[in-house]
Amino acid sequence: MTRAQQTISIGLLVSSLYLACFLQLIPFNAKVQEELIPVIPFWALVSFGSYLLFKLGLGIFTFNDVPEAYKSLMDEIEVAKKDLKSKGISVD
Repeated sequence: MTRAQQTISIGLLVSSLYLACFLQLIPFNAKVQEELIPVIPFWALVSFGSYLLFKLGLGIFTFNDVPEAYKSLMDEIEVAKKDLKSKGISVD
């Protein structure tokens, strides 16, 4: 089973479970049914967004500097500038 199939299967399982709760096919007390179940999708969306922001922040925080890549990129930029100047396009 591929990762996409697993994700789709889990998504369908969770959404069908939520739908069963929302349509009152699974009995809960009235307070849970009226106050908690309707806000679960919003709570899940906020939680997922928080998780993604955390992952982004962690990725930025642990980003490694690579001096060799910097030098290589600067060399490529210089070659591109020379090529553009030879074609009559001004840069900088």
